Amino acid sequence: QVQLAESGGGSVQAGGSLRLSCTASGSPFSINAMGWYRQAPGKQRDVVATITRGGATNYADSAKGRFTISRDNAKNTVYLQMNSLKPEDTAVYYCNAVVTVVPGAFPRGFWGQGTQLTVSS
Repeated sequence: QVQLAESGGGSVQAGGSLRLSCTASGSPFSINAMGWYRQAPGKQRDVVATITRGGATNYADSAKGRFTISRDNAKNTVYLQMNSLKPEDTAVYYCNAVVTVVPGAFPRGFWGQGTQLTVSS
């Protein structure tokens, strides 16, 4: 079974920076796209940024210019560097990975348990 473990959340003041990490365990055969999503209280879960295995990235408009997604395929880890944080970035951040668990299997999506980010003004 593949598990995703996030770390790096916490509390920070507006204008500050934080880096989230997410590592996949369980020895998956291949990890395809990875991404970060967030969910604020009372709102739906929205994409923040995604990255393909080859390193192609995509960002939500709210993240462009402030957040950087990257990954280390050897470590099965994806990162989200967040700069110039704003109070509206406050949310639970979830890691997602599209994984081929064993050769020939259909890719499946997995979610981490989420990590809280609170940005105070």
